[in-house]
Amino acid sequence: MNLLLAILARIGRYGTQGFVISLLVGLSLPWLAAAARPFLGVTVFVFLLTSFMRLNGPAFLAVLRAPRLLALCLVCTLAAPGLLVLLAKQVAGPDLIDPGLGLGLALYAAAPPIMSSPAVAMLLGVEPALILATVLIATLAAPLLAPILADFVAGGAVPIDVTILITRLVGLVGGALVAGIVLRRLLGPALIQAHSRSLDGVGVLMYGLFAIAAMDGVLAAVVTEPARVAGYLGLSVALSVAGFAAAWAILRAVPPPERVVLGYATGHRNMGLLVAALGASAPETAFLFFALAQFPIYLGPQVMRFLARKILPAAA
Repeated sequence: MNLLLAILARIGRYGTQGFVISLLVGLSLPWLAAAARPFLGVTVFVFLLTSFMRLNGPAFLAVLRAPRLLALCLVCTLAAPGLLVLLAKQVAGPDLIDPGLGLGLALYAAAPPIMSSPAVAMLLGVEPALILATVLIATLAAPLLAPILADFVAGGAVPIDVTILITRLVGLVGGALVAGIVLRRLLGPALIQAHSRSLDGVGVLMYGLFAIAAMDGVLAAVVTEPARVAGYLGLSVALSVAGFAAAWAILRAVPPPERVVLGYATGHRNMGLLVAALGASAPETAFLFFALAQFPIYLGPQVMRFLARKILPAAA
């Protein structure tokens, strides 16, 4: 057991590099990506579980005592992506957006902020309490809020069974929350803190498996439909940059270091949560957009390091 914990702790030290490697592995080994795809839901559940296990109650409650700032962050991170997608659809026109891409955009707009945002904050030496509270509350609200937002953004052209999506999300998020609370009670905060680096390793492994699974079909699409792949990738990068810019402009009341990470959270969405809930019913074109949207997410921490060097010292 000690050896396993030590191995996980070492893996946890190389998170950002591991993310990039996982994308390359998934692209270069299509058979492995296809084999890993059924485990997408498992990776999402385990990552949610470990996040809930590590929740620092006092720090979380301290953020709740400043509800105005937290509410502003929640409104920005939840509303900005939907508004950006609606704007993009308006500019492109309905003829340029097929139903699969329409669903992919709806999932992007409705998904909560990416769960790795607090980890990115800690990587940059930024206080993660506000970011963590924003991400967790948005994730806990996802079972009820995300299906409604997705249905609204998708419109009548892409019908979504809201009831089924709500039921599956409640099971996924609610199950991870209950399991995380139970494990925290059984293990105790001290033991969890002592093995924090090993839990980082579990997170890196789950993100790695997730990235490999998300690459299923991408290499084939690059060969057969390069223009579609380039368009989807360009759109996902544009949305991530626009989300960052929107948060930077809106969240003027938030200190610059936290605003940088909240911009990352606004531009990058936990689409995997909704894709896992949809399961096999997700169309291949929607899955392709989801897969290509992982590139800015997984490469984002490297960009964030650069932004931290350029923005944060000047802001201080």
